[in-house]
This record gives sequence, structure tokens and C-alpha cells, in this order.
Amino acid sequence: MTSHIAHRNLVDADINALTDRAAMGLPEGYVEPRAERLEFTGLLGGPDTGKLAAAAEDPSLALEDRLAAATVLALAGDPRIRWDDPAMVDVPAGRALIGTPDDEVDELHRDAEQFGVQRSWVQKECPRHPVDVAAFRLAVYPVTNAEYAVFLKDTGHHELPSGWSYGRFAPSAANHPVHTVTADSADAYAAWLSRRTGRRFRLPTEQEWEYAAGGPEGPRYPWGGDWNAEAANTLESGLLMTSPVGVFPRGRAWCGALDLAGNVEEYTSSTYRPYPGGALVEDDLYLRMGAYRIARGGAFNRFRDLARCQRRHGPYPRSLYAMGFRLAEDVPPHGEG
Repeated sequence: MTSHIAHRNLVDADINALTDRAAMGLPEGYVEPRAERLEFTGLLGGPDTGKLAAAAEDPSLALEDRLAAATVLALAGDPRIRWDDPAMVDVPAGRALIGTPDDEVDELHRDAEQFGVQRSWVQKECPRHPVDVAAFRLAVYPVTNAEYAVFLKDTGHHELPSGWSYGRFAPSAANHPVHTVTADSADAYAAWLSRRTGRRFRLPTEQEWEYAAGGPEGPRYPWGGDWNAEAANTLESGLLMTSPVGVFPRGRAWCGALDLAGNVEEYTSSTYRPYPGGALVEDDLYLRMGAYRIARGGAFNRFRDLARCQRRHGPYPRSLYAMGFRLAEDVPPHGEG
């Protein structure tokens, strides 16, 4: 197998005045590198990918065992990851209790101030209010590196994930969620997949996201009211990196989705504004970004406070903000599809 990368002629170029990619003779857009996909791992014994996929999400196994199974899957070809037919769950219509009661703000702030959380950040979640949510579908997993690479190769989309070293991901991270992407790129991915499949993909609204994570009663975490460090990839897990999707099965939400807490933050389609009856919070995120896209769920490099179902967050221009996304899908009208 030979590389098909076409390098730019750099004769007379001032290397130090170029971007890293330009200095490598590469275009700014995505170029598929050699061995991005390792289909030939079958020569090493042909692992049973179905068995490994089950092990990756088996709560009876230790986290280290689930990680091992999922890492082998990344190299062998993870059957759970299908870019053209992502695994989806049906989220039924219902009335959701969105946000946090005002009388819980002080308690939540006391718990989270050790992580540098300011009281106003919790106040963004107030007041708790009912919202009627129509039926929709939600992806079981956030979009992965492997799926995002198909999008880049197919479209020539100009924004590469800033976390991909030299514009590529490690093959062993193929089934990890893509992150360090912009909200516009997440929207572009959903629009592209809709065109390719004829389906109605998009990003979830923040109300849909919170309803999918917590259900009608809206507990603090997808699994219930109490924190469980074994249920989410946050700083408390000690991994200090993204994890293959689905390897924290104790965090499965009532609707069946995984990784709604931890791993990477997930963009929604909603722009920050106060909830009905709430006040505009002009925190550092708002002052720096203005009208910013709401993100939910927390990440591998943040503490548990961001993993709460009600926590409202957003992007900020630094690497500590691990921004990814997952897809929602409109339910076809009765009689269609």
C-alpha cells in the first residue's frame, strides 16, 4: 500500500512563515493518511468483533477490561460505528422538567466551588420549568473520529479538529468521540449526513438533550441523583483522555443513550439565553463569546459538576474545552419512513 498524499512544492518557500500543514506540503483540508484504517488486523487472528463489542459495554467487567476490548475494536473495525447508519434510540414525547430549582443553587454551588465553579454558573440553570418535548431520535453514541474522517474526505470541509495531531487521528482512537470541533462543523456534519442518507439528522436542542439525559423527572445525572465515578469519563475517572464510546455502561440514560455524561462536551443546536423567568448571566463565557452555542454533558478533562444533566456550558477558545457532538433525528410523520 502506498501513500496517495500529493505534497506541495516548497522550493523557495519560507518554511517558518507557513502554517504547520503548509510547511509539510499539505493542504489545509483533510488528507487521508496511510493506515488510517487497519483492515488487515484480520491477519493477526481475526478477533470476534461482536464479542468484543459486547465486552466493551458489559458493566460486570472492570473498566480496564472494557477499554481493552474497545481498543482492539478500534483497530479491527468497530461494528457499533456505522457512519451511514448510526445507532439511534427513540426518545418518546413527554413533558420534561428542565433546569434547576432556585432553592438548590446554594447546595450545588457549595459542592462545586472546589472546582472553581462560580455561583452565577449554576444560576444559569434556573428556574426549573416544564417543557413539552416532541418525539425524536438520539444517537446512542457521540460522533467518532472514524465517522468524522469520512465526512472530511467526502466533503473537503475546511475545518479539521484542532486536537488531531497533523490533521489525523491515531487508529487506536477511531471509536473515540471526535472533539475540538466547532459548532458550525457539527452542523455541517449533520447536514452532510442528511443529504447522504435522505434522513433528517441535526443536533438536539438543549431541552431535548436534557430530557434524553434525565427523563421526565430530571435527576442530576443520567443514572440517578447521586454521583458515581464509575459511570462517566470525567477527571474523577483518572483516564485523562477520551475513551472509546460506550465503555461506561453504568452511565446509560433511561432512553438507552451512552456517554451523555463525560467523555466530551456535546454541542446542542441552542444558543444561550435565559430560561423563562430567569436572568441573563454575563459570565466570562458570555463576555468573551457573546451569543454562544450551548454544550452539555461534561468531558474527560473536567470535573463532575459539568456532567450534571442540568449544567449549561459552552465553547471557549482553549484546549480545556473538549467540544464534540452527537446527532438527533426527526421522527418521520406518520406513514413515512
